[in-house]
Amino acid sequence: MELQGKKVLVVGSGKSGIGAAGLLGKIGALPVIFDSNEKLDAGAIKEKAGQIPGLEVQIGTIPEEKRKEFALVVLSPGVPVDLPMLEDYRALSIPIWGEIELAYEFSKGKLIAITGTNGKTTTTTLVGQIMSAYFASVYVVGNIGNPYTDIALDTKEDTVTVAEISSFQLETTQEFKPAVSAILNITPDHLNRHHTMECYVEMKERIAVKQTKEDTCILNYEDDYTRDFGERCPGKVLFFSSKRELEEGVFLAGEEIFMAKKGALGNTEKLRLMNIHDMNLVGMCNVENVMAAILICDAMKVPMEIIIKVVKEFKAVEHRIEFVATKNGVDYYNDSKGTNPDAAIQGIRAMDRPTVLIGGGYDKQSEYDAWIEAFDGKVKALVLIGQTKEKIAACARAHGVKNIILAETFEEAFAICVSQALPGDAVLLSPACASWGMFPNYEVRGNRFKELVGKIGA
Repeated sequence: MELQGKKVLVVGSGKSGIGAAGLLGKIGALPVIFDSNEKLDAGAIKEKAGQIPGLEVQIGTIPEEKRKEFALVVLSPGVPVDLPMLEDYRALSIPIWGEIELAYEFSKGKLIAITGTNGKTTTTTLVGQIMSAYFASVYVVGNIGNPYTDIALDTKEDTVTVAEISSFQLETTQEFKPAVSAILNITPDHLNRHHTMECYVEMKERIAVKQTKEDTCILNYEDDYTRDFGERCPGKVLFFSSKRELEEGVFLAGEEIFMAKKGALGNTEKLRLMNIHDMNLVGMCNVENVMAAILICDAMKVPMEIIIKVVKEFKAVEHRIEFVATKNGVDYYNDSKGTNPDAAIQGIRAMDRPTVLIGGGYDKQSEYDAWIEAFDGKVKALVLIGQTKEKIAACARAHGVKNIILAETFEEAFAICVSQALPGDAVLLSPACASWGMFPNYEVRGNRFKELVGKIGA
C-alpha cells in the first residue's frame, strides 16, 4: 500500500502504537496516534514518541468529519477488533490492519512466527539465539516486548526475523505469511476477548493460513487442536511429540530426543539428538518447546550441531519456571508468566517436591479444575490472592485441597509462603491468572516476587 503523504490513524498509544507511528513517519506517511483515554496527556505521548515526522496525537474521540481523511487504520494488539468506533471506518471501506501486518508489509528477509497458548516466549527466545549463532542479521520481535515495526525498515534480504505472535496480533493479519510458523499448543485463554474457544482457535490458526507448500508449519501432535489443523494447514506440516514415536518430525523416547526424517527410499531415518537432562530447562513443557525450536531451526537449514549446542547452553526465560534462589533450604521459583491454568499446570508439573503455591489474580473467565487436578499431592499449601481467590478456593475445596489460605496483598501471600515452607520444599509463584488489578503486567509481579526472595534473611 502506498502511504506516503497520507494520514494513517494509529489506535493505541503504548509501545506498539508508537512503534507503528514511527514506521509510518519514516516512510513519509502522516501518523495520528489516537487513544480514547481522556485522562492521557497528548503532549506526554508526543514526548514519549520522540521525533516522528508529521505526528499528531488525538485524545478522547475523532471528530466525524475527520474520519474520512484516513487512508488506513492501524490497531495496537490491545485494541479489540469489535470496538464500536471501528464500524465507522469499515463503513467507509478504510482498511484496518494490526501493527504486525504493517511491519510485515515493509519488512524483508525470512520470517519465523511462533504462537501458542503457552511456551511462546521461551521458544521464540531460544530460536532467536540459535538463529543468531548461524545468521549475521537476526531480530527477535513481537509479543516478546520488541515491536516488529521498530525494526521492519532495517531488515534486508538476508535478515531472519523471529516473531512471537499472540492471538490478539493475529486477529488483524491479512497477508502475513511466515516462511516458518509454529503453533505450540492451544488451550483455553483470553476468552474474555475472543468470547468462544472456536474463535480463539481460529485466531491461532491464522499464523499459517497464507502459507504454501514452500513454507513450513510446526505443530504439536499431542494437542488435539493443532493435530487437527495439520490436516488443513496449507503449508508443509512437521510435528513434534512428547508421547510417541513419529515417522517424521522430532519426538521424545524416554529421556532422549530424536529426529525422524524420510530417507531417499521412503524409509524413516532416526537420529538421536540429546538427552533432556543435558538442558538447563526444567519441565515437560520446556522439552516440547525445545523440540519445536529444533524443528523450526532445522527447517531454516541451521546445522544440527549448532542447534544442539545452543539448546544445551540456553537458560530459562525470566518469569517462566525461573529458579530464583535457595533460602533456608527452600527453593524459590518465579513462574509469573503462568497467566492461565494450562501454563500454571506446566509450572506445578516441573516441581519435584512439596510445594507452597501462590495462585490467583485477574479473572479471564478461566476454569481451574485441570490445574487443581495437576497438583497431584505436591501442593502442601495453596495461597490465593486477587480477584479470583474465592473462585479458585471453591474449586480447590471441591477437589479435596485442604490447606487453602487467602491473602489480601501479594506481600502477605509471600510471607505466608515463607512461614509454610520447610527445608527441602519449594515456593512457586505460578498464579494461573493475569496480574491486572494488582500489577500492571506479569513482569512486575515476577520482579516483586524476586525482590521479596532477596530480602529473606536480610
